[in-house]
Amino acid sequence: MGLTAGIVGLPNVGKSTLFNAITKSKVLAANYPFATIDPNIGVVEVPDKRIDALVKMYNPKKTIYTTFEFTDVAGLVKGASKGEGLGNQFLSHIRSCDAICQVVRCFEDSNVIHVEGTIDPLRDIETIKIELILSDIDSIEKRIPKIRKRAELKTDKDAVYEYEILQRINVGLLASTPIRSQELSEDERKFIRNFSFLTAKPMLYVCNVSDDELVDYSQNDFVKKVEALAILEGAKCCVISAKIEQELSELEDDDKAMFLEELGVKESGLVDLINKSYDMLGLQTFLTAGEKEVRAWTFKKGMKAPECAGIIHSDFEKGFIRAETIYFDDLIFAGSEAKAKELGKFRLEGKDYIAKDGDVFHFRFNL
Repeated sequence: MGLTAGIVGLPNVGKSTLFNAITKSKVLAANYPFATIDPNIGVVEVPDKRIDALVKMYNPKKTIYTTFEFTDVAGLVKGASKGEGLGNQFLSHIRSCDAICQVVRCFEDSNVIHVEGTIDPLRDIETIKIELILSDIDSIEKRIPKIRKRAELKTDKDAVYEYEILQRINVGLLASTPIRSQELSEDERKFIRNFSFLTAKPMLYVCNVSDDELVDYSQNDFVKKVEALAILEGAKCCVISAKIEQELSELEDDDKAMFLEELGVKESGLVDLINKSYDMLGLQTFLTAGEKEVRAWTFKKGMKAPECAGIIHSDFEKGFIRAETIYFDDLIFAGSEAKAKELGKFRLEGKDYIAKDGDVFHFRFNL
């Protein structure tokens, strides 16, 4: 269960530079619109110090981190939903993503052109919002005629239910309210999931600042405006310097740590981006450890032990007996599984156990 996120934004805001950095790829990052026509897809390992600690303890033959898949699409412009700049084609690339990371330019640089001529992150965010909304309205208007007659005649309960939800959602969209901000029940949100509406996806605003502003970005007025908007919308916001992230991607781990220390920054902006993406999607991590393999697994918050076992293999869930469980912090404190058992930190959890972030599992099953 890897996380997938679409990276969007206007041209020349730092999308492709950020993509290069986080995936260590070398995609075209040119100083003109539509430098990226085809979507670039990259998979990055999610940094996890817990995995590193377990590797030292077990010395496994194999180590597997959980992954984060990014899709970088071309810069959107006004009219994208109607096909301007091949916009519709670009928007289709992010329909299958779990979340949207919108890169917002929060730096001045006369050498890097802006399609609007001036720097205004709130205007840029509004431009993207309108295009995503128009794209969703277009999807609804194509679907409504196909179910209208059955819904109005009330001969099909499913059609009546769908028609009512789509009509209500459309009213909100026409009032410029993204679907994620509309009042819908959990069942209604599950029902519309197959439509892959763009504005229903969680949004993370990624403020791209200059390298010399990263340490004290709290003084950046552009960032302040985006953070205030994120709070108002209930969205997430993180601050990065795409330029610094690209430089970090070219360094070894030891040099990376030294570089961050010299900058006065605690960690890479990528770590914050991933953590906030996980949080807004309700994702957590459980771990499995042994001499053969140490591995991180992504699961949805609230999942029970058998469901987590099923992430590893469907047979594990079908034949689930119990989950031998040690919380990561307890295991590290004890220094070994044997010692953790001595200290009473080893637990046997059943089918109703709700998994927690940082649980180290050994699943027992019988087919």
